[in-house]
Amino acid sequence: MTVFDDDIPSVANLDPDLLGALREAAADAADDGVEFFVNSGWRSAEYQEQLLREAVSQYGSKEEAARWVSTPETSRHVLGDAVDIGPTDATAWLSRHGAKYGLCQIYGNESWHYELRPQAVDDGCPPMYADPTQDPRARK
Repeated sequence: MTVFDDDIPSVANLDPDLLGALREAAADAADDGVEFFVNSGWRSAEYQEQLLREAVSQYGSKEEAARWVSTPETSRHVLGDAVDIGPTDATAWLSRHGAKYGLCQIYGNESWHYELRPQAVDDGCPPMYADPTQDPRARK
């Protein structure tokens, strides 16, 4: 799905400011021959819980899974404040140009995960956390 698929809940339920910035960036990226796909956007709390259970199974512990998947209570996806973009040429384009739109990579281990940081337009993106376990928002 693309950032323009309004009939898909994972796109339609994104924060309107985040979605607007994504659409502006996607339009400009298209001029460079790059297309953005939303691999994951808004998620229900139930789906986030399922992803967390799967990650615990995959990584062997809650602690290791937390490096990749947040709880429903702390997930920015559940709030509609985060989007996972693909493919790699899109994430590469965003890593170079995203700050212009306020779109910043938040976690060093997730090159696909972007959130809106409006101050980045003037100040650049803030330093990344190594992974979600370093993010103070994950410690609710």
